[in-house]
Amino acid sequence: MGGPSGGPGVEPESTAQVITHSHTSAPRSGADTSTGASASTGTGTGTGTGTEQRDYRAAFAIAQSAMALLAPDGTVLEANGAFGTLLGAAPERLSSVGAAGLLGLAGDQHARAAFREVLTGRRERLRCTRRIARPDGSTLRAEITLSRTGARPLLLSVEDVGERDTLREELRHLRMHDPVSRLPNRALFLERLSAAVADQGGRTGRIGLCYLDLDGFKAVNDTLGHRVGDELLAAVGRRLLACAEPGGHLVARLGGDEFALLVRDSTGTGQATELAESVLAALQQPFDVGGHRLAVSASIGVVEREAAGTTATGLMQAADTTLYWAKADGKARWTLFDPERNEHRMTRQALSRTLRQAVERGEFVLDYQPLVALDSGELRGVEALVRWEHPHFGRLAPNRFIGLAEEDGSIVQLGRWVLAESCRQARAWQLAHPDAPLVVSVNVAVRQIWDSDLVADVAEVLAETGLPPRLLQLELTESAVMGSAGRPLQALHALDAMGVRIAIDDFGTGYSNLAYMSRLPVSALKLDGSFVQGFRSAEHPNPADETIVEALVDLAHRLGLTVTAECVENADQAERLRRIGCDTGQGWHYSRPVAPDAISALLS
Repeated sequence: MGGPSGGPGVEPESTAQVITHSHTSAPRSGADTSTGASASTGTGTGTGTGTEQRDYRAAFAIAQSAMALLAPDGTVLEANGAFGTLLGAAPERLSSVGAAGLLGLAGDQHARAAFREVLTGRRERLRCTRRIARPDGSTLRAEITLSRTGARPLLLSVEDVGERDTLREELRHLRMHDPVSRLPNRALFLERLSAAVADQGGRTGRIGLCYLDLDGFKAVNDTLGHRVGDELLAAVGRRLLACAEPGGHLVARLGGDEFALLVRDSTGTGQATELAESVLAALQQPFDVGGHRLAVSASIGVVEREAAGTTATGLMQAADTTLYWAKADGKARWTLFDPERNEHRMTRQALSRTLRQAVERGEFVLDYQPLVALDSGELRGVEALVRWEHPHFGRLAPNRFIGLAEEDGSIVQLGRWVLAESCRQARAWQLAHPDAPLVVSVNVAVRQIWDSDLVADVAEVLAETGLPPRLLQLELTESAVMGSAGRPLQALHALDAMGVRIAIDDFGTGYSNLAYMSRLPVSALKLDGSFVQGFRSAEHPNPADETIVEALVDLAHRLGLTVTAECVENADQAERLRRIGCDTGQGWHYSRPVAPDAISALLS
């Protein structure tokens, strides 16, 4: 009988142990060894004693493993019962049948060649996996091993691995799928994403990715319990499948309340954003879960790009960043990846990593912007403004790094340097121009008050530089001092007692509580530039702005405070502010922030 041809090719040889039978001493003189059949017939003409032959033959016959002995030409000499059962034929009917046909090797050139190499002794062993046809039309997936045993008969063993492979697939399915939603999990999603990138996304060479998480899902878990939370996740998964199935897109639960949809063979950005829109619409409908009617929304990061030149890791990082943007932009929306926005984020991260070292390396410099008396035009003071001379990004304005410094705490170290450098420079101006005392105004972040001993720092700097306290003004934002109590309030009073002036910067953008301000040791207000906008044009004045500023100036003066107008850009603004009663002005009408030498020239 012959088997079908074709089937899989030869698999690499593994390190699994091959079942073999032992051999006794060489055959006696006159014994027939032309076919090696006597090794299993027990006629007394083979190798070894009759007892050994009978023991071997009995073991071969009752073995659980399917085995057969082959002649050098590849025909079956003898097969045991397990072999016959596995192939669906009586063992005796398999004798003299070609093994290559039984095993389906005849139609596979590579497997057939390897089989022949073992028969001829050029190869010690063959191991491959084939699908074998039985006489009743059924098939089995079997692992075939053919080994040379040291004597003429070759040992063939066949193992049914169908159940093993099925179990392996079931275990893989369990390992690669989420038990709650039944969707592919993160491991399988990343595997498919990597494959999509590797083959450049199929026909179009583009890939789309929607990465989402549920807004407020933690509150569901915390208030209704994890069972309801799991049911909600499963329901969300079903709706995502309904959105993705028409396009054949992959949906996965990556963990927690995070899901992803993969668009292979993307036709463009519009396809991914339309999918995101359909997901948002699907999730807007309430969920009936565990006896509760729940409404949820999702934030979605959308990335769509050429597969060539990217990686699965790069796509996931971009999607994660874009998801963060969607949440920051207000949640319940999708946001498309923006390379420019991402570049700003990367720059921000790079700056944050090097801020502390930049102070130590001396990469910061100070510019100074004049504060001019509106009535006389005299130079009354300067505001110190820090700049970062970055070795890669060039000169950076404060809005590029002050927020980062406040977040990571390096503002304390940077603020101490700004204070010391400003006072040193102000003392140099005082010594060079004793008849023109110049107040230097230094910005102080609220974190400097909480995280350091600002009073001690100021006292130490004044002592080291010799600058009179009356020539130092510290600027704090309105929101930083309103409601001050405890340590901040004590610090303000201690600085005032020292003789240092306290100014409120950007006044009018926060609480604007002048009654409370009267109880603080404040000596000056700096009106936010937004109030001066209405003074920009004499032809089209804004009466409301002028009325507000006039009232603020009048009340501040009644409280004994001086008033500085910021962002003065032209002579008309300066004149109208002077008529209202503002004491000093600051802005490009007078000067941009300049280097210390330019201030020295003005003083001269």
